[in-house]
Amino acid sequence: MAKKKKTESVQRPAPADAPATLKDLLSSDVLNKLKAQSDALKAEENDKKEAARKAVEDQRKAEQKRLENDFAHLLENSSQDWHKFK
Repeated sequence: MAKKKKTESVQRPAPADAPATLKDLLSSDVLNKLKAQSDALKAEENDKKEAARKAVEDQRKAEQKRLENDFAHLLENSSQDWHKFK
């Protein structure tokens, strides 16, 4: 039988011995304000991304519509097999 290795457990410091974190030092109202500001910035960033995506989509649709009205483009991209339409 193979010997089992003993794993040494890493002792973590007790919560009372741990250094104070920024979250512990800030009051709850300041923490709530920071969270609200973070959420507002994330929502604003998402709105900007959505607006940019919509602008690209609108530009693509406008270009497609312009090409559909361009006879030279339609002629270049059409099938040259006119026998199937007889």
